[in-house]
Order: sequence, then C-alpha cells, then structure tokens
Amino acid sequence: MSGADALIRAEGVSVRYRATPVLRGIDFAITRGEIVTVVGPNGSGKSTLLRALLGVLPPSAGRVTRARGLRIGYVPQRLHIDAALPLPVRRFLSLPRRQGASRIAAALARVGVPDVAGQDMGTLSGGQFQRVLLARALLAEPDILVLDEPTQGLDQPGVAAFYRLIEAVRGETGCAVLSVSHDLHVVMSASDRVICLNGHICCEGAPRVVARAPEYRALFGLGTGGALALYQHDHDHSHDGATAPSGAAR
Repeated sequence: MSGADALIRAEGVSVRYRATPVLRGIDFAITRGEIVTVVGPNGSGKSTLLRALLGVLPPSAGRVTRARGLRIGYVPQRLHIDAALPLPVRRFLSLPRRQGASRIAAALARVGVPDVAGQDMGTLSGGQFQRVLLARALLAEPDILVLDEPTQGLDQPGVAAFYRLIEAVRGETGCAVLSVSHDLHVVMSASDRVICLNGHICCEGAPRVVARAPEYRALFGLGTGGALALYQHDHDHSHDGATAPSGAAR
C-alpha cells in the first residue's frame, strides 16, 4: 500500500498522557472502501488511537498524515442530550451546518429511521439514537466513517443490525470504515482487517485468523472458543493471514 493510496496513515506513532505511555510504535493505514475494526481490552488505547488519527491528540513521536481534503464522518462513543431539551431530530441534523429537508429525509431513510425527523432526540430509543448519529455523520458525505464504540447500550441483535447497516453504507457509498469495538461478541465478518490493540498493535489480519492468533488469545483467553463471534456473511477471508509486528507480546 503506497502512501498515496492511504486516506489516513500513521508511522511510528506514540502517544503519552503526561508521563504515561498509552500508545507506542503504531504503524497504520486505511484506504478507500476498506473496513477496519480495532479491538482490545479496556485501557488498551483504542479511543486514543482514533483521536490521534483524527488529529485531536498530537503524537509524542511519529507522524499522522491524512489525504488532502479528507472528509470524515464521526459517530461518537456516547453523546448526552438532556431528555427535557426540545431538540427535534431534524434540528439536530442541521447542527452545525444547516441541511435541507430532502437531504435530512434521505439520510434518515438510508439508516432505517425515516419517520423520526419530528421527534425530540430525548425520546428516541437507543437504536434509533445511534442511527440518527450515523445519519448525521453521513450528511458530511465522508471519505471515511469513524465509529468509536458506537453500539454501547444496545442489545446483541441491535449491535448486529447496526453493523449490518454500516456494511451496507460502505457498499452504497464506497467510504472507508474505521470502527473501534469493545464487544468481542459481534465483529463484522466483512471487515478487511481486525487490529488487536494493547498499547501497541499485537496482531492484525482477517477476523477469523486474528481470533486464532496467540497474541489475541493471550489478551482475551479462550472465552467462546477463543473466537470472535461473527454474523454470517458471504465473504470468505480464510485465505488471509494475521500478522504480528516484531516485538509483539506472545
């Protein structure tokens, strides 16, 4: 993968909070149309990695480069909106940039909640709320969609449905998807790569291969057979291999 192909590229990136190292030696790139999912235990630096890639946190070493004019759609880990605040969905989707009614209707229809434009944000169910956040991200017509643990609070069927929606959006728009997940029970089988993070990249590759990697099992144990649970998909990644950076924990 050449530097010119990458939407975002990290080279030797390390991040510290005061004197505490959080990430070290991260080499990463993502290209248009690619789905990459980052997994790791609590405190492994997953959200820190996203912030560094997005330019919110400056690296203490290394560098991050982003394609010129890169458009990013971001779905946060959580967003608190006072339930008593009269904020209709259509108004929320026009913040900070005003959107026309037809664009709002199309975005809501795309994410499967076409009838909520007039509802207040505080009245939405958890699944509806996350889909509205996704609609807001898609209104930016992103080159890359960045999801920071977007399914917290959803039950397992809701999580699987959300990830199926993300896969459909990728298919329709051709955008790249970079997703951070705390939930080992549902990972997109259509992911081109899963990255196992614990302060550094322990291993990466196709989901089924990463699930068998010793670096992954050292972090998560055998659990449900030592495997990431994957919803069924037509893609077959069995030919892909997991790679572990030199010096990765064994």
